[in-house]
Amino acid sequence: MYQKSISPILVLLVCLISVVPAAFSQDRMDALQEYRQGNFQAAVHICTTEIRENPSNMDSYAVLCWSLVALGKYDEAAAYSAQGRTVNRYDPRIVEVLGESRFYQGRNEEALKLFQEYVTLAPEGGRIDSVYYFMGEIYARLGRYRHADISLSTAVRYAPANSKWWTRLGYAREKANDNRHAVGAYEKAISIDPQSVDAQRGLERTRAALNLRQQR
Repeated sequence: MYQKSISPILVLLVCLISVVPAAFSQDRMDALQEYRQGNFQAAVHICTTEIRENPSNMDSYAVLCWSLVALGKYDEAAAYSAQGRTVNRYDPRIVEVLGESRFYQGRNEEALKLFQEYVTLAPEGGRIDSVYYFMGEIYARLGRYRHADISLSTAVRYAPANSKWWTRLGYAREKANDNRHAVGAYEKAISIDPQSVDAQRGLERTRAALNLRQQR
């Protein structure tokens, strides 16, 4: 029975059609993988290339900005985040990382509004624990220690094994003159990390303050 031969050119075209999208997908996967492995500069290179090819690629904006923050390049991260928001204003990943950028730039009020927006957009989002931590730090910077207590208490509910955050919660409570609950937070921090010098010193201060109060 006669069978019509398939053109080698047609075979080549079919192969290219199937391989090229996979290659682009692999590039996108590589950017996130590089970020997760701590190769932030490599992730930046991949993502900036992707954005040049597709300026509406929100995944690339997200990984790019995470990587820039990790590198301490907060001005660049803020610029790219703002650019990403012109594409999709309500992508919670971009809202959050712009908030981080503003936090590290010391632009507290802007950062706080962005973190509050993230909580509205993604109340159970992947960065919700860190968002509440950053909000607590901002409130502490502003001297609003009761608000800092609330935010940091929420943060440690999401991340109960984070000794640093328990220490910061103890500090916020201490500054709010709530030494009794500050002791509890410092003790929790030390139970997680017995080597935490900040928690140990905070516990000593607050216990001394409580003892002095009882002696009066």
